[in-house]
Amino acid sequence: MSGVIVVDGVALPERLVAEEAQNHPAATPEEARTAAAHALAIKALLLDRADQLGLTPQAEQDEDGREETPEEALVRAVLDIEIEVERPDETQCQRVYDSAPERFRTPPLTQASHILFAPKGDDEAAWRSARAAAAAAIAELARHPHRFADLAETLSDCPSKSVGGSLGQLSPGDLAAEVEAGLAQLQDDETSSEPVRSRFGWHVLRLDRRIEGRRLPFEHVLPRIALHLESRAWTAAAARYVSGLAAEARERGVALSVTEDGGLAPGALSLGDLLNDQAAVTARLEVWLDEADPALAVQARETAATTGVSLAEFVQGEISGFIQGADDQGWTRLISAAQGSDDPALACVRAILKSKLKTPGRSYAIVRRH
Repeated sequence: MSGVIVVDGVALPERLVAEEAQNHPAATPEEARTAAAHALAIKALLLDRADQLGLTPQAEQDEDGREETPEEALVRAVLDIEIEVERPDETQCQRVYDSAPERFRTPPLTQASHILFAPKGDDEAAWRSARAAAAAAIAELARHPHRFADLAETLSDCPSKSVGGSLGQLSPGDLAAEVEAGLAQLQDDETSSEPVRSRFGWHVLRLDRRIEGRRLPFEHVLPRIALHLESRAWTAAAARYVSGLAAEARERGVALSVTEDGGLAPGALSLGDLLNDQAAVTARLEVWLDEADPALAVQARETAATTGVSLAEFVQGEISGFIQGADDQGWTRLISAAQGSDDPALACVRAILKSKLKTPGRSYAIVRRH
């Protein structure tokens, strides 16, 4: 497998990570790549767990009728089986209700009317003309406030003209942001003193009535609060569960591999297991190292001798130190070193030793020739 990186104990083809990065918008390409790698590793760990549990995909549909993929169904099934959270009691819900009263209010309602003056073109002159017409309507309403419905019926470019410009009863978000901001500045029965511009044109606004929201009774929002707390607890439990799977995989070094086609395979070279079998590795190390890298073999023996231990003991100590302290990048480098080797474990040991032991540089003598 070429171009492999290790994340959370999972070996991933770099090609798949690059493709997945497109689904993770981020400030930098590196951040997108990191997020993609973690997402693929978590998915692999969960699918592997589904296989361990002997699960088969039972796809469900969401509210929009979209059906899960088999992999999505397996991931959901694993989390459904493995994660349990207690339903919050009424006391917990009451604390949430009391701590944030503004969260449990009905939205304010607004009854408003407007007269829309849409520009008769896309140029700035058309917008200036429309604004002038709106300003003239405001001036007329200042003299004759009762004429708002009449002017809307004769001047407005909005279908609401048929009902005197009335927009009906409105909730936050029903109107363009600029129009809502303009209405927020008005009192009941007040008309705007300046036209308000939106993408539709210039508006002459009138606030007919504002109805402030009221606090909902605790009994009414209790199910909603309970669902929120339960969902939050489930999300936290799922994060802990996934972190636990990743920690177990990292302890093995590389517990799982994702193939080029996105399938699962045993841990890439099972490096963690191979290296943990240090007795078997060191038993054949000296002969192999003498043949594969004589200079490194000599240096390893010399270093072991200076510390008063055998070569086998020295190597075992270096292997243990690597396993305990290696991060994803360390395992990635080790996989690269072991690829293509007939004996991956020994190739890994060689890579560990080479990273710890600096090969002496060659010395040269300058000889003056006569």
